[in-house]
Amino acid sequence: MSENGKIRAIVATDCGSTTTKAILIKLVDGEYRLIVRGEAPTTVEAPFEDVTRGVLNAIREVEELSGHEVLDGEKIIHPNDGDRGVDLYLSTSSAGGGLQMMVAGVVQSMTAESAQRAALGAGSIVMDVLASNDGRLPHQKIERIRHLRPDMILLSGGIDGGTITHVVELGQIIAAADPKPRLGTGYRLPVIYAGNVDARGEVENMLGDKTALSLVDNLRPILERENLGPARDKIHDLFMEHVMAQAPGYNKLMGWTDAPIMPTPGAVGSIIETIANRQGIEVVGVDIGGATTDVFSVFRKTFNRTVSANLGMSYSVSNVLAEAGIENVMRWVPFDLPELGVRNRIKNKMIRPTTVPQSLSDLKLEQAIAREALRLAFEQHKSFAVGLKGVQQERTISDAFSQSASGETLVNMMDLNLLVGSGGALSHAPRRQQAAMMLIDGFLPEGVTRLAVDSIFMMPQLGVLAEVHEKAATEVFEKDCLIHLGTLVAPVGTGPEGKPCVRIEVRLPDGTAVDEEIPFGNMRVYPLGVGETAELKATPARGFDVGAGPGKVVERKVAGGVVGLMIDARGRPFTLPTDEKARVAKLEKWAAAFDAYPAG
Repeated sequence: MSENGKIRAIVATDCGSTTTKAILIKLVDGEYRLIVRGEAPTTVEAPFEDVTRGVLNAIREVEELSGHEVLDGEKIIHPNDGDRGVDLYLSTSSAGGGLQMMVAGVVQSMTAESAQRAALGAGSIVMDVLASNDGRLPHQKIERIRHLRPDMILLSGGIDGGTITHVVELGQIIAAADPKPRLGTGYRLPVIYAGNVDARGEVENMLGDKTALSLVDNLRPILERENLGPARDKIHDLFMEHVMAQAPGYNKLMGWTDAPIMPTPGAVGSIIETIANRQGIEVVGVDIGGATTDVFSVFRKTFNRTVSANLGMSYSVSNVLAEAGIENVMRWVPFDLPELGVRNRIKNKMIRPTTVPQSLSDLKLEQAIAREALRLAFEQHKSFAVGLKGVQQERTISDAFSQSASGETLVNMMDLNLLVGSGGALSHAPRRQQAAMMLIDGFLPEGVTRLAVDSIFMMPQLGVLAEVHEKAATEVFEKDCLIHLGTLVAPVGTGPEGKPCVRIEVRLPDGTAVDEEIPFGNMRVYPLGVGETAELKATPARGFDVGAGPGKVVERKVAGGVVGLMIDARGRPFTLPTDEKARVAKLEKWAAAFDAYPAG
């Protein structure tokens, strides 16, 4: 492989469950830029049953659109020579349903939760969490393992030097289940043991002959420390060696790539984590899909990822309605619509998941559902992204078993610097103002926060690229992947409708001086374009906080975007009027402030 400085052309693909996307990145005038993107149907299923067919088709589209020759027949040309060949070829994949895992730990709110964090961080979907104290009888756990047929199991439990009884019991349950993998019949199921080192001998005796057992460092060697890295790395390695090797054509694809193939969600997490660490900022990212909604965050240098596998905009859209409740979806609909009409429209979307809204009212309903999917997924994420349970506490084992909830959430919206949205509902919203409003209503940022969306969903490819060439990945992410929506100012606090909330003083790039008192319950947008900045002075009214404390002035440089400088004076915690007429009037007023929908 060329040295970093000499890498001039890169092709990266993402093999999704339905579509394979390819991007071409080149070094242009000393910086890495996206040149073109191509896509083709994924070919992991019949009649082709060879994932490389879709990869070649997507790359051929890149060739046609760019005039850059990448392929010689079915071989990728190495190295780059002008408009021919590439120096790096990389890929991610979620084809075939991605990586599906079960995790097991002794205490549900401690080692089992640490195991879940390790699995989610590696880009897997966690099908179930087994724990000694989860209330299920042994035969029920055995039946569950047999029924789910995961791709892999992660077993953890106990601090090093502690009791081994409970983790051995979990090992016995896995051994009794004699689990068979979902893909392929000629290999043994990968099981990773990341628990008390003293139990390794017993675990090897139980599982060594029945499974493909791997031993790694303990996830929780002591109560006060989580050590997720070795388990995450092993999950990724085994995903490539065992799971991907069973999928049609993946062995061939692995022979083409210059770095290991990454699971798509793990790659998205990688670019979010890279940007947060590189810029020293707190970041939240979301990918809202048809079946799942993934949320990623970096707070206090700690990365977390959650998958809300039952919250999506097509296949799982009925689950959003069931979990949120009809009232919560309806509260975002800015017109009178009977409850039955809402239910019917949502069920039609589930039956025909690839359809797009055909009318403005359909679009507004779909975006109302998206707000609730984002809100629920973020609530789940906040409950999972927590400090370690039981740290700095004197406890007996019975105390540990009795605890049901984890520590305090790491997510602090007042500290959040950047909120990034991705997925069809956000990336392909007809107007960027609609994407901004969905992010604001779904996440309710506080203080001063930059908002952005992924332009064409290339975060997975940039994530795998970040592992081998961070400079190229971050340059393309900033310049071509992110569409900056602008900066949001959202005071925390509540007050009477129409009374002063925050005073905004800013000089816009065109020379216009703004000095405006914004009443509580209102929203405003000021023109501040992409690449533009302005010096903002925000003076909150008594009892309101924009980041420096109640009533204290905040002065800072703010960045613009395609929407501009946005002010949300609706307060936190946020509530909507219960009166139907007042609620609809409010929604229409806020949408008009953003120019979110066509007039009339």
